[in-house]
This record gives sequence, C-alpha cells and structure tokens, in this order.
Amino acid sequence: MFVERIESDLIGPLAIPGNVLYGVHTRRAEQNFDVSGLRLRDFPELIQSMAMVKKAAGLANMELGLLSFEKAQAISDACDELIGLRGIDENFPVDMMQGGAGTSTNMNVNEVVTNLALIKLGAAVGDYSRLHPNDDVNLSQSTNDVYPTAIRLTVLRACEGLASAQVGLREAFRAKALQHANALKVGRTQLQDAVPMTVGQEFGAFAELIDEDIIQLQSASRLLLEINLGGSAIGTSINVPREFPGVVCRHLSQISGIQLIAARNFIEATSDTGGFVSFSGILKRIAVKLTKICNDLRLLSSGPLGGFGEIRLPPVQAGSSIMPGKINPVIPEMMNQLGFQVIGNDLTVTLAASAGQLQLNAMEPVIVLNILQSIRLLTRGMLIFKERCIDGIEVDVDRCRALLDQSLVLATPLAKLIGYGKAAELSKRALAGKRNLRQVVEEEGVLLPDQIEQIFGNSAGFAGLLDAFSA
Repeated sequence: MFVERIESDLIGPLAIPGNVLYGVHTRRAEQNFDVSGLRLRDFPELIQSMAMVKKAAGLANMELGLLSFEKAQAISDACDELIGLRGIDENFPVDMMQGGAGTSTNMNVNEVVTNLALIKLGAAVGDYSRLHPNDDVNLSQSTNDVYPTAIRLTVLRACEGLASAQVGLREAFRAKALQHANALKVGRTQLQDAVPMTVGQEFGAFAELIDEDIIQLQSASRLLLEINLGGSAIGTSINVPREFPGVVCRHLSQISGIQLIAARNFIEATSDTGGFVSFSGILKRIAVKLTKICNDLRLLSSGPLGGFGEIRLPPVQAGSSIMPGKINPVIPEMMNQLGFQVIGNDLTVTLAASAGQLQLNAMEPVIVLNILQSIRLLTRGMLIFKERCIDGIEVDVDRCRALLDQSLVLATPLAKLIGYGKAAELSKRALAGKRNLRQVVEEEGVLLPDQIEQIFGNSAGFAGLLDAFSA
C-alpha cells in the first residue's frame, strides 16, 4: 500500500498521494485547475520537450560549475525517462488550461524530474535536501523562459508529421490528376456552368493548394527557432550566468536535433507571442483550403443520380438509419468539421496573444493547447482523408462528358469564332429549347464542319479546345 507523504509550500502543508512522483505545487494545481479535462499527460510531446529543456539546463549548469556531476547526471537520466515517455500517465495531472503563465507545468516537470533523480541517487522521494525542484532542477531558469522555449520546441517537432501528411495528400491528388489528365468536364463558377476543363486540372489545382501551404508552413516554423531560454523571469537574465544562454542553447539543439537560436533581445522574446500568431495563422490557412477542397468533393460526388455525380467517393459506411442504400461523404464532412475547429482555435490564439501585459503573456497555456490541438487534428485528419477518401476516388468519365455535352460551356470557345453576341444568342436558343448547343450551331450554319468538330467533337479531345481558347 502506498503511504501519503506531506509536503509544504508558502501556503502550508498538503498531503501528496504515495504512488506519484509530483509534489506540492503540482497537487495544488491539480486541485485548482480541474476545468478542461485535458491534462499535461494528454500531450506527451510537450512533456518530452520540457524534459529536453531540463536536461539541457542541467548539462549547462554542470558545464558552468553550478551543479555537481552527480546531480547533473541524475537529472539527465531522469529527463531521459520522460523523453522516452516512461511513467507519465500518473505523474502529469495538471490541466492544460491553467493560470500562472505555465508555472504549474514547469513545476510539475521539476518535481517529477527531481523525484526520479532522487530514486537514481538512492534517496527517498520527497527528500529535497538531496536534490531540490527549484534550487537544482530549475537552476538558472524561470517558467517564463522554460515554458515558451518548450512550447516552441514542441511545435517545431510536430511540424515533421504535419508536413508529411501534407505531402502524402498532395501526392494523392497529383496521382488523380495524372490519371484523369484528359477527362473533359464542365468547369463552374458561382455554381453555374462556365468553361470546359479536365478532371486532371481540377485535381491538379487541389494538389497545388496543398503544396503552397507546405511552403508556408516551413516559413512560419522558422519564426519559432528563436528561444528566450536564459532570459529568466522577464528577459533581464536575473540569477543567470552570462554564459548560460549560449551554452544551454547549444545543449538543447544537440538533444532535440533542432538548431535553435538564442533570441537577440530576451525582454522582447519573453513578452512577444507573434511567432505563435503567425504559425497558428498558417494552420488556419491549411484548414480553410482543406475545407474548400472538401466542399468541392461533396458537390462533385452529389447524387449519385440526382446531383453532379462526376466522381464517386469510396463508400466507408452506411449513410442513414432510415434510407436504405444511402452513402454519405462522411470523410469530407469530418474534414470540414475539424477545419472549423482549427479556425476557431486560431481565434483563441489571436485573443490570447493580444492579452499579453507588460513583460509577459500569461495566456501561453491556452495558446499551446490550441496550437497542439490544431496540429493533431490536421495531421490525423489529412492521413485519414488521403487513405479513406482520396486514394479511392473514382471518376465517372461518361457522366462528365455527358454533362459537358448538354451544357452551354462550349459557347466560350464558340465566341472566339463567331463573336460574343452571336454565341450568346445561340446559347439562349439552345437553353430555351432544351437542345444541345451543337445542334443549334449546325442548324445556323455559322461554322464549317471541321470547326464544329474542333469545338464539339469527341475526336479532337482537349487539345482542340485548347486551340480554341488560345489567343
């Protein structure tokens, strides 16, 4: 049976469960901030980044002669356990939505690292005379430089998976574009028939939308490489050795595998959250474009008989509890909804960033919560979107051609040959009589047979239409 232990802080003594490695500050935070149901343990990637920061700080303090080898090694080994995600479930109960600018997260990590290190030193859990959460594990640090550094590191590390999902989705669209490069169809604006295009062009445009955002994501992520670690409480580096920022940045870069940069002005870097605003804006941009693509896919697959019906999405589940045989576009619908959530998350990040006061922004916990949620949603969503929707899309080429033939979109290349006014007149006549535009053109005798074939004939293919469009 685990025996409770008593720890004290400036508020007074508090009982700590005997089976956990956190201490009094974490226990108070657990009681104070039980609000969102989302705990630090639910975001292990943030715990890993915090542990990387603590390991780097321990090594830097040892290098600068501020921490003994024994203590630094125990701290490093404890951090390695957290980086390996061992024992995090019961030890990180702090709510992600917390007051205090992230102090509770920092202290949760400090206390767990301390007690893991104490075990490695052969001491009892809670014996802070041997190793202290504040004096040793948090040496040369403040929450106000540790927490934003860990946030940046977490987001940067998550970018790899997000970018990989983007690349996979882009390539899936490119494959569809190549497969249907010559499949003619109706191009539409304002949901009305406009001009001819190919299915390949449509899917190729989807691929390009995603490719642009891959580039934007890379650009925005570079804004997060600058860290304020070593700036201490407000960026003045109080209680921090002059050499510490450079040394700790070097160690953290080596540990994380990401080349980080010490901020030029720690005071500015401690209070500014502009990098998060820019990065969140890119996530919103990705969500907006994916939502647009999904809206298009839902329209193009509508029917199957009473709508556009130009493409068929893979049937992944029955669509109705009352309508037999109905299949819904559930994967694009899911993507739409996660897109809406990401857009809302961006607004939260924007408001939180604007709420900074003087030398600190105390709202960083909600900033990191929403950015990490958005990254997760987009990454997981795009993987599912590709595998369970895009890869299995089928194009009904005959349906596309039939809609093209019965539409009036070929009036545009026709206008190049007979003039806008005459083409509009013939189009109106065809629409009023519910007739094919080709039939009206042939009856009118305004074109030679080879010109008619160039615009309306199946044999000419898209090359003939391109010739008609060219200046």
